[in-house]
Formats: sequence, structure tokens, C-alpha cells
Amino acid sequence: MRLSLSNSFINKIIFNMNRTAFNLLRVGLAITFAWIGYLVINNPAGWATFIQPWALQYMPANVVGMMVLTGYLDIAAAIMMLIGPTVWIGALIGAVHLLIVLITCGISDITVRDVGLMFAFTALFVETMPSSIKAWIKI
Repeated sequence: MRLSLSNSFINKIIFNMNRTAFNLLRVGLAITFAWIGYLVINNPAGWATFIQPWALQYMPANVVGMMVLTGYLDIAAAIMMLIGPTVWIGALIGAVHLLIVLITCGISDITVRDVGLMFAFTALFVETMPSSIKAWIKI
């Protein structure tokens, strides 16, 4: 019963995207973010080495601690991507997170694919955000 409620909600908010494409996109992004969150939590010091030295001075806390927090945020965003009413929140978190990654790590051979993931999250956010937010930002 819970699945049908979630699908009902999703059907109401999807106007331009095919339902199968929508589900493939959100589940694929959720798997990606859950996986990367797990990897970051298990090796925060290793992932911290990707951050540009100039960006470290703007960290509000220890960089390793910030990476662990980032890993948990990635997993939270992944979970939100799987729950109908919170897809837009997870997508927004994912898009903003990847924008921050691209700014603080720079675009390289490794982060270049984050550009595509960021735009996929942005597309999903635009498709699923509540109409009140669409009206506020005039989309």
C-alpha cells in the first residue's frame, strides 16, 4: 500500500518526464549517492585530499569531520530520492552538494562526471519541486 501512495504522489508531480525515465533517474542517482556516501564515511581523509588548498580555510570544522558529515548527507539525500514526497529535497541537496564539490575540488579528470550528475539532480529537482516553489522562483 505504501508503494502505491508514493507512486500516486509521483504521478501527480511528473508532467514532462516519462514515468520509467523518472524512476530510473531517481533510483540511479540514489544508488550513486548512497554508494559514495558509504565510501566517504569509510575513508574521509582520502576523500579530503581532493579539496583544493584554498578551500580548506573556509571549512567550518576539521576537514575529516566535514567529510564524514558529507558522507551522511549523501546517504540522507539518497534516501530522500527514494521517498516520493521528498525527491525534490534529495535532488536539491544532490545538486547543491555537487556544485560545492566542483567549486572546492575544481574540474578535473575525476570530477568532470560530477557536472553531468549535477545537471541530472537539477533536472529532477525542477521536475519534482512543489508548485509553490515553482511560483516563487517563476519557473
